[in-house]
Amino acid sequence: MKDYHINVFWSEDDKAYVADIPDLDACSAFGATPTEALVEALKAKEAWLAVARESGDPIPPPRYRPVIYQTR
Repeated sequence: MKDYHINVFWSEDDKAYVADIPDLDACSAFGATPTEALVEALKAKEAWLAVARESGDPIPPPRYRPVIYQTR
């Protein structure tokens, strides 16, 4: 099964690393290190999916691909 892409980047505004999952609306997390941000994003993903399932909301399929991985 294909999983969701996670972007990890430094945010100067937040003075922290941010990990976000573009396919899951508003699903992101912060951390002092890239690894910490990633671990927190994985927790946020599981919580996001659990709430969607419990609420009967649609769960989007993993679609996001960074431009560097896209082919014509």
